Amino acid sequence: MFSILVVEDDLNTRRLTADVLEENGYTVLTAKDGVEALEVLDSKHADLIIADIMMPRMDGYELTRQLRQSGSSVPIIMVTAKEAIQDKKKGFIEGTDDYMVKPVDEEEMLLRIAALLRRSQIMNEHRIVIGQTVLDYDRLTVTEPSGTSELPPKEFMLIYKLLSYPDKIFTRRQLIDEIWDLSSESDERTVDVHVNRLRDRFRDNGDFEIITVRGLGYKGVKKQ
Repeated sequence: MFSILVVEDDLNTRRLTADVLEENGYTVLTAKDGVEALEVLDSKHADLIIADIMMPRMDGYELTRQLRQSGSSVPIIMVTAKEAIQDKKKGFIEGTDDYMVKPVDEEEMLLRIAALLRRSQIMNEHRIVIGQTVLDYDRLTVTEPSGTSELPPKEFMLIYKLLSYPDKIFTRRQLIDEIWDLSSESDERTVDVHVNRLRDRFRDNGDFEIITVRGLGYKGVKKQ
């Protein structure tokens, strides 16, 4: 069961958020500001933090800054009444992972939490499990019922990226910029070549496939 720390100075909002999370199976910790949040984290573990920005003693920006400076990679969602782009930019610079504007839609909040927890788990474990297929980032291997194969680094990074975000479309340019260094002379056709190799290698895999989205790029899809 995942534990979520809600940092909010408004008592009613704090209680409402905690109730929604508990109703959806999460263990909830609470704090009324950044100072109290750090005190809670000294003795208890949180898998994710939802933090208001405008709070007394220590605001959400400073809380995020201190956590990141201490080496913490816990996912953080900032919640605020501020919608200006400069406020969002400041939050991301300090190290927040996501940003929601009040009034928060409960369903959207739950979806964002689930997505961040899933990505965090993938990053911490360096593994993706899809059906009977396991991708091991540290070994660059893909294990299927038929056996384990070690992939060339670029091929592995490409399939790992696509399957880390199922159904998310990545343009060829995005994949080039992230997987191949920016000074590389590789062009977007390089992505096509690597996708074709992966498709050939995993043509009999029953757990996933790489889909071409015409005019846009590629996405990894879990098979039903």
